[in-house]
Amino acid sequence: MHPCLEKILLNEDEIVARCKELGQQITQEYKNNEQPPLLVALLKGSVPFLAELIKHIDLDIQFDFMDVSSYEGTESIGDIKIIKDLDCSVKNLDILLVEDIVDTGRTLKTVKAMLKNKGAKTVRVVTLLDKPDRRVVDIEADYTGFEIPNEFVVGFGLDFNQKYRNFPFVGVLKEECYK
Repeated sequence: MHPCLEKILLNEDEIVARCKELGQQITQEYKNNEQPPLLVALLKGSVPFLAELIKHIDLDIQFDFMDVSSYEGTESIGDIKIIKDLDCSVKNLDILLVEDIVDTGRTLKTVKAMLKNKGAKTVRVVTLLDKPDRRVVDIEADYTGFEIPNEFVVGFGLDFNQKYRNFPFVGVLKEECYK
């Protein structure tokens, strides 16, 4: 185990198994739609989750990316900055927003509203991790991989100062490594 990790919270097998379940659920819920949803992944943290999830969705999906930021250091400041917007129009589309973690909920709430304002028919959310103890706005994911305690997690796309994203698991970072 990496010396900056306190423990492994979710191993790779658990994550893959849950992505398979989520993919099957999404397939069932969207299979009778006129067209499959457009998956919109929020960069950078959701990329490993998106990559694993789409293997298990049995629909002709498309995906696009947005890069938004609301963080300074380790704290969400609540002011959303768009770094990269979508390459395609979302007008009259069902959107499935792919997120690595729902924490305070500020970013997610703002991005959902933006997509609705751009004309999306529906905007639903799938997240790998949900940390409800940190929520400051009223928002919930439609599909959740795992609910986790209020610990500083890294791996499977989640980072601290751009490090640890490549871990194939989700681990808890030791406090002395980020304070």
